[in-house]
Amino acid sequence: MTKSVIFVFIMIGFLLWIPVSYAQKAANDPQQEAIFLAATKQVNQFFRRFNGEEDFTGKFLYAEDKAYRSKKLRLQYLANLFNNESSQITFAKKEFFIKDITERKGKFLDFYKSDWIAEVSSKFLYKGKSIDIILFLSIELENGGAKWVFQNAYFPTFESLFFADSTGQSKFIHPMSHELDFMNLQKIFRNNKYVEFYANKDFKPDHLTLFLYEMKRSRLKFRSVSKLKFHVFQIDNWYFELSEFNRNTTNSGWLISNLLKMKEKQKKELMQLILH
Repeated sequence: MTKSVIFVFIMIGFLLWIPVSYAQKAANDPQQEAIFLAATKQVNQFFRRFNGEEDFTGKFLYAEDKAYRSKKLRLQYLANLFNNESSQITFAKKEFFIKDITERKGKFLDFYKSDWIAEVSSKFLYKGKSIDIILFLSIELENGGAKWVFQNAYFPTFESLFFADSTGQSKFIHPMSHELDFMNLQKIFRNNKYVEFYANKDFKPDHLTLFLYEMKRSRLKFRSVSKLKFHVFQIDNWYFELSEFNRNTTNSGWLISNLLKMKEKQKKELMQLILH
């Protein structure tokens, strides 16, 4: 058994141990037990509660169970799956969202669909200095299973390398340059300050490639994850953010922290904006 496989088993065991440990502490305190049971402790649990696939003791429900994905169960859960200590989501919008996803056949989340994104704010060491890089990951299916994959990265240092000087917008390669064997390239490459302005109009710097290049060159060293949130686009005509709130109340854990109603075209534009 390889070290990486052993590490995965250790991490899975640790994640499973956390709820058990808290449950043991809460057993002798009714108030703490209520808080423990109400808290959405894991992202997967948020999915189950959103869909109505878990009862109030944390027991998994299956298709043959009477309460599985029932409207009654979902209505009891959904109101507490928002960050209720924030005024960012109005009561009216929350109620409209809940009504929309529980009517008729209902709208549900699927862990294995690709249209939700993890935004991972991370600490790295770059040229001897501590810096922040945001990594974007999504679920990808392969060989009958699923895995998280890098979609993009955002590093302010990369951002400042491209299109920082607007005076470069007037730069161009003369359309008759081919008749001179593109001899003017020598002048263009002599000053690399504006070289990106000679690229095609659709060119966008690929931060993920730059990030992986710096990692391959051993100039970037990973240190830790500082913050995590998710962007969820799975529900028709809705987008929401999922964030973790650690507090000693029944409204804690992984909760909806932002909610927007928008058309599918707008959602695609928002996803591209987030990723790029």
